[in-house]
Order: sequence, then C-alpha cells, then structure tokens
Amino acid sequence: MQGVLTGFAVIAVVIGVGYAIGRRGYLGDHGREVLTKLAFHVASPALLFTTLAQTDLSVIFSSRLLVTALSTAAAAGVFVAVGVVRRWGVGRTTIGALCSSYVNSGNLGIPIAVYVLGDASLVAPVLLFQLVGVTPILLTILDLSGGGGKGPLWRRLLTPLRNPIAVGSLAGVAVSATGLRVPAPVLDPLTLIGGMSVPAVLLAFGISLCGSTMPGRGPDRHPVFLSVALKSVGQPAAAWALAAGVFGLRGAPLLDVVVTSALPAAQNLYTYASSYGVGERLARDSILLSTVISVPVLVVVAALLG
Repeated sequence: MQGVLTGFAVIAVVIGVGYAIGRRGYLGDHGREVLTKLAFHVASPALLFTTLAQTDLSVIFSSRLLVTALSTAAAAGVFVAVGVVRRWGVGRTTIGALCSSYVNSGNLGIPIAVYVLGDASLVAPVLLFQLVGVTPILLTILDLSGGGGKGPLWRRLLTPLRNPIAVGSLAGVAVSATGLRVPAPVLDPLTLIGGMSVPAVLLAFGISLCGSTMPGRGPDRHPVFLSVALKSVGQPAAAWALAAGVFGLRGAPLLDVVVTSALPAAQNLYTYASSYGVGERLARDSILLSTVISVPVLVVVAALLG
C-alpha cells in the first residue's frame, strides 16, 4: 500500500511544480514545447538506451509477459475498433489506443513494484514489451499517418529508424543482446542526460494543465472516457481473466500481472501526442483521469490479491 501512495505522491508533486511554473510563466510562452522536445528527441532516447542496454533480455520469455501482451492488445483493440466505427482518425485513434493500454511502468511502476510486489525487476518485462514492441510500431503509424507515408517504399520502411524513441530502444536492445559493455565515458553522460526525461515529461504535463478546462469535456470526451475505462478497468480485468483462467497463475504471479496492468496511462504518451500534434487533449485528459482512478483500483487489487 505504501508503494502505491509513494509513487503517486512523487508524480503529483512534480506535476504540481510544472503547474506552478506554468502559472508563473517562468519558462516563457514556449516552455512546454521546449521540455517536450527535450524529452522526446534527447532525454527519453538516452534513458531508454541506458535502461535496455543493461537489462537481461531473458525476462521477456515468460507467461507473465504473454498475459501483458494479450491484455494490452485487447484494450487497444477495443479502442481501435470503436475509433474506426466512429471515424476518429488514424492519429487520434492511435493516441487513444496507447492511452487505453500503455501503462506507466517507469516512474510509477518501479516504486510500486518495489513496495507492493517486492521486486523492481518485475516491471522489466512490461517495460521491454512496451519500448521494444509497442512504441516503435505505434510511433511508426503516427509517422506515416502524419505524411510520412509519402515517398518511395524504402523510405517508408525505414520510418522507425528516423524516430529517436525507437532508435534509443532498439539500440539498447542490440547492445544487451550482443553482450557488449558500454564504456563508462559513453554510458555516464547518457545516463545523466536520460535522468532529465521523467522530470521533463512531468513538468511539461503540469504546464499543460494551466488554463485548461476540466478533463472529460469538449469534443474529446467520448474517446477520453473510453480510454480511461479500458485502462482503469478493462485492461486489469483482461489480465486477471487471462492469468487466472488461461495460464493458471495464482498468488504472487497473479498479483504481479494484475497490478502492472492496472497502472495508469504513462505520462510520456502526452509527449508523443504533443510531438506529433495529434490528440494532445485526449492524451492529457486520459492520463490525468486514469492516474486519479488508478489509486483506488490499485488499492482494491492489492487488497484482494495480496
């Protein structure tokens, strides 16, 4: 229980600082854009590379990861199906699908894994799956839907290699898979730069709340409510059904997969939406509401399965 409260307290404080910065105008009119670009193009790729380069990739071969993959696909698939029927557009539907299924496994998942599950490495499979599997694919879709689909075939096939997030992730996996040891003079600066990623994302998110209307209002209210319902209830319910009913998980393994699936939408999804200029309000409102709702959800999950 302490891990849930600690994780959310840290995030709330940093977002609150960002909100105060925005209200005071300390970073000027373009502070949010600068922080977003810093996180997307520099800090986040560095963080992903240093994290994955030092991770044991053998953790991806487990039934827990398969449960995570299937529950992620289920939540995202429902949103995509509704988005196609309602004609929300490729970019907007992609952001909504991410908000419905992409969990905050980094800055919130780690403290919760430590204090609730007792092992920080338990979020590694989820982190790897999202960074290596989900992120490159969906960011490629955003690239192509934003005009990147024009041009020769070879250029379109190389779209993932032009995305800094995907490049950082894939480079880290390559280093880990080959067993190479990154020299300290190279790794240490990247680690220092990567340390800016989470604070920059949270501060930019806080600044974006200044002058904004209450979440869940306006033209994006239906996609927001759908993504929040899928993220907060649908995905953890699917994870529980798959883990217990299909894979026969019980006790701690069952708690692990349900808790990680019940984590709210990741803050870096707002960075993606802002960087591509699509679904920004959808991402912001979905992240905020799913973060608030996930507190009682995680408490209930921990009480029932813990």
